[in-house]
Amino acid sequence: MNRRELLTTAAGLGALFTVESLLIRTSAFASPRFEDFDPQTPGPLNTVKLTDHLAVIMGDGGNIAVLTGDEGTLQVDSGYANQAADLTKAIGELSAQPVTTLINTHWHLDHVGGNEAVGKAGARIIAQKSTRARMATDQTIEFMNMHTPPSPAIALPVITFAENLTLYANGEEIAMTHVAPAHTDTDIVVYFRKANVLHAGDLLFNGFYPFIDYSSKGWIGGMVAGLDLILKLSNATTKIIPGHGPMATKAEVAAFRTMLYTIQTRVEPMVKSGKTAAQVVAAKPTKDFDAKWGGGFLKPDQFATLAYTGIARHRGISGHA
Repeated sequence: MNRRELLTTAAGLGALFTVESLLIRTSAFASPRFEDFDPQTPGPLNTVKLTDHLAVIMGDGGNIAVLTGDEGTLQVDSGYANQAADLTKAIGELSAQPVTTLINTHWHLDHVGGNEAVGKAGARIIAQKSTRARMATDQTIEFMNMHTPPSPAIALPVITFAENLTLYANGEEIAMTHVAPAHTDTDIVVYFRKANVLHAGDLLFNGFYPFIDYSSKGWIGGMVAGLDLILKLSNATTKIIPGHGPMATKAEVAAFRTMLYTIQTRVEPMVKSGKTAAQVVAAKPTKDFDAKWGGGFLKPDQFATLAYTGIARHRGISGHA
């Protein structure tokens, strides 16, 4: 099986991390090499039209929303740095108008890696204030054994907000809402109100267990709360863009939320009672969900470990995380 074939373990997931190391070379407790997360040769980008003026572009990085119109093009997230040229071409096929605004859903490199290129082209960059703070300083993602130096100044958000920001562009009302620590402590939901299209960022990995960055204060309970916000904002016809995976419906978000909440209610009491990570993993808290959600880039035991560590860190339980 070659590198690309390993990424097809979840059918239709064109926006997976490039993390086959997690699938074939690590145990539940081993640290994968982050070099494998940023593909040297990114796969092709796939554009899906959602409305006359809204599209989503999917590839090896996070899913990217694109809003076109006479006022200039707006994009949500910028993918990996080494796919910037391909992304520019894909956006250019949607509109001849330049990108004037970039919104980042959170700070991870598969969502902000292209910021430098977009910033150099003259776009303003908007994000929650903690996204700028993390991008401007050294960061470590422990689970991936990843260290990232500060981003160059041109890549940093120039407009930041604490909790909410509304932007009007190309006849659209774009509502940005920060959620309490979930995937990270920098996550926002981006809702295109008139089009009824919502970008969930990495609060939603559609069809497989999500990565939760406990090094950035993420935890499974925060993911559940973030999904509650998405469910509140959406209805049966809302088109929901996940951070990774295919387009989602409200019903699919609800199923994802139920899975996470159930696993949280199983793992959290064990953490509070003093169980070790190994004991929690051995209890198989994900077992009845593995057939549906365990075919992606995280093995069930690895996800149980992430859930355990995130809960322990969030609850301030020492000696177990």
